[in-house]
Amino acid sequence: MAEVSRVSLTPEAARLVRRLTDRHGPLMFHQSGGCCDGSAPMCYPRGEFRTGASDVLLAAPEVDGVAEPVEFWMSASQFERWRHTRLTVDVVPGRGSGFSLEAPEGVRFLIRSQLLTDAERQRLDGPACPADRGR
Repeated sequence: MAEVSRVSLTPEAARLVRRLTDRHGPLMFHQSGGCCDGSAPMCYPRGEFRTGASDVLLAAPEVDGVAEPVEFWMSASQFERWRHTRLTVDVVPGRGSGFSLEAPEGVRFLIRSQLLTDAERQRLDGPACPADRGR
């Protein structure tokens, strides 16, 4: 049975993660919920963005050529709205946030999303609770 993950990276994003890891060490992402940075995945040296009980670790995808998996975090309240999606971290030309490590590179990370199938969601979340039926 193939592994199901909530987060993956495109080959372009993986190449950028390798370059950024060489410069900054292990990395993490936190999906911004809006406001100043729009709704962008923000890339930081691991531990620089403080996570807490209000954050959820969605996945820690492994990237070829990077020693440690790259953690991907999101606020719990945002995750409740996005829990039915698979997120793909991609890279596009343009300036991202000044807070994210890729900003000086002339590119920015972005998220592409795809709905999980019922089978994928069940494998990730377990059996649906009765309150979720009919939504």
